[in-house]
Amino acid sequence: MTGTGLVQVQDVTLPQVSEHVAPMLQALTNALGVSRNILPSDEQIGHAWANLPRLISRIPPELRDEGLIRMCVAVASGLFDSGINYAWNAAIIELRKKVDRFGIHLIRQITGKEFDKNKLLDLKDSELLSLCLSLNLISEHGYFMLDQCRDIRNNFSSAHPTIGTLDEDEFINFVNRVGRYALNNEQNPQAVDIQGLMESINIGSFSEEQYRVWCERIENTFEAQREAIFGMLHGIYCDPSKGQESRVNSVTIFFRLKNKITPSIASTLINRHQDYQAKAEVERHKASQAFFENLGLLDLLSDAEKHAIISTAAKKLLSVHNAFDNFDTEPPFAERLRNLTENQAIPTTVQAEFVETVVTCSVGNPYGTSAAADVHYNHIIQSFSPREIQIMLDLPETKSVVSSRIKTHTRCKKKFSNLVDLLNRKSIPTVSKQSFDKWMLVCLEDIL
Repeated sequence: MTGTGLVQVQDVTLPQVSEHVAPMLQALTNALGVSRNILPSDEQIGHAWANLPRLISRIPPELRDEGLIRMCVAVASGLFDSGINYAWNAAIIELRKKVDRFGIHLIRQITGKEFDKNKLLDLKDSELLSLCLSLNLISEHGYFMLDQCRDIRNNFSSAHPTIGTLDEDEFINFVNRVGRYALNNEQNPQAVDIQGLMESINIGSFSEEQYRVWCERIENTFEAQREAIFGMLHGIYCDPSKGQESRVNSVTIFFRLKNKITPSIASTLINRHQDYQAKAEVERHKASQAFFENLGLLDLLSDAEKHAIISTAAKKLLSVHNAFDNFDTEPPFAERLRNLTENQAIPTTVQAEFVETVVTCSVGNPYGTSAAADVHYNHIIQSFSPREIQIMLDLPETKSVVSSRIKTHTRCKKKFSNLVDLLNRKSIPTVSKQSFDKWMLVCLEDIL
């Protein structure tokens, strides 16, 4: 037994077969009346056979199963295309076992999809390779090499009609890659231990040092695994069985790494979110909406969903505003609406409700306005788009609560003119210029 890095090498000696195989192949081709040249030459078979012991020695003994025996028999007969197929099947079987050992129950949260052993068996080879990469069961380099092997197996092995033949050197190279990157016991410690991360998240609240360490590891890992981790964090947050500490840990890590969200990661999150909705997983879908809201990522959702979220928040705010103790209870609802709508375009379908709610609450009633909530209303109004400004300036002429208050109560009229003064002058639409000037005169009269 000798060691080479992490690879344990146990010398393998294969029996000599050339003296038996060569005459057999010649007799067989003669019997069928075909040329001996349709099979690899005796020299080619001998070269491949001579290299097999070194390649097999690098494969741990426990992974040398019947597939490798069949591969050896195929090589001895000059059937390199069959040998490739047996070697590839052995690799796929071992990669499935690696996923199984990682933890079938963890895959759901990482991929966002139902997963069990039957699903594992149904995975296409390309899907299995991608999953192993995201779990760090194979390295990026290993993924690249094995994906090339997958292409070779599909086009040059006995598994499918071939587009050509492989010589002995190409066969040896194929088996070398399969043995090195799939049939081994190597770990990939340079990337994030996803299983360890999940266990840590579920144990209890993170310390600041834990956040720092895990965020640094995730930031420095490769893109495929980072995408899987972001999906996992979203999955944990949306899992009804998880406690509050786990959800806080997940969303906090995600928030601190928001700058690493790529279009591919955003697409993955949206697909998972829509899957929850399509499958009527109500609890997960609501949690997913909250996830996007907490991270300020509502802009990734469809306009229909944003409409529903903003409309619901506006209705809750207006309901609290109309209650008897609104001065005390209004601020958090105003803050939520501000956070929901900050730095993003409001769907046109909900703009009227949004503007009317904000202006109504900010104008207040004859007794005043919630001072703590006014901070948020002022910020929102200063950020109004041209269309939202037009809606606001049209409100005094509509049949609405705020219109009635402006016309009936001097305090409310004065407050409305002060709100108009907050508007961005550069955003005033031409159609609203006259109304804007009118209210600015009211504001000036109040000052004088």
